[in-house]
Amino acid sequence: MSLRDVTLRDGLQLTGKMLPTERKVEIARRLLALGVPELEIGSMARPDLVPPMANTLELVERLTPRELERCWVWVATPRHVARAAEAGVRNFQYCFSVSDAHNQANIGRTTEDSLAAMPDAVRLAQEAGGRIQLCLATAFTCPFDGPVDPARVLAIAADARADGASDIVIADTLGQAYPGEVGALIAAVAATGRWGTPQRRIVFHSHDTWGMGVANSLAALHAGAAVVDGSLGGLGGCPFAPGASGNTASEDLLFATRPEWCTPSALSDLVQISEHLLNELGEPNRSRTAEGARSKATAFEWVIPDSE
Repeated sequence: MSLRDVTLRDGLQLTGKMLPTERKVEIARRLLALGVPELEIGSMARPDLVPPMANTLELVERLTPRELERCWVWVATPRHVARAAEAGVRNFQYCFSVSDAHNQANIGRTTEDSLAAMPDAVRLAQEAGGRIQLCLATAFTCPFDGPVDPARVLAIAADARADGASDIVIADTLGQAYPGEVGALIAAVAATGRWGTPQRRIVFHSHDTWGMGVANSLAALHAGAAVVDGSLGGLGGCPFAPGASGNTASEDLLFATRPEWCTPSALSDLVQISEHLLNELGEPNRSRTAEGARSKATAFEWVIPDSE
């Protein structure tokens, strides 16, 4: 299992407080140093619509090329790719919604229009020497139209216009999916034969609205996903998706899956980074692992000593 921490994009985009560039640089570097394999660090969304993302390119310019190899930036148009590439971005997450209603609210165009523009986005990413993901938001439910037909997801996943994408991201944007349907959809995407290899990974992006974030992520991994997304303390949500709550907490995903790099010491550091950030933002900590790590059960090696 590989974790991508999305705190600096999906985590921050609903907060009312702008995080200074220097603070974002510090968080990114601390997470990378701990061993978090990949980060989502920002978005090319319009700053007037998503103010916390306004300094994304400043953050990109502060990071080294080696650090940027492990970082992704959200884009929705070929123009976004071009601007981000000029600043030094090499990993692009090209995102649109399976639901037309949500894509119109989020990006201002139909799903077909976004898919039709993807070959240009792929070309620009490749010309920059980078990688691009196909990210499908509202893959399970839409806040405006309700349940999404899995056949629609599979049709996009099989569309030749996405051929240049390195990965496909299947997003439970509202956090309304349950493990059975997550496993079934991820398995169906893998069964197309186009995704689910080391070269073309399946990524699962979950929200924890109904408390199913960890269970859904485990179901996705069991069905063929290689990467799951999470944010510190369960921070985040989509500003254009009524009813969406925070992401699945990175701490909870790590405690559940125990990748080799995530030792009790590393998790302790992660919990403390999360606590400081959430206190700074005035946001609640939704991670049950963070709560457990602060318990009095000191004989358990994952509990943080009172002195820390």
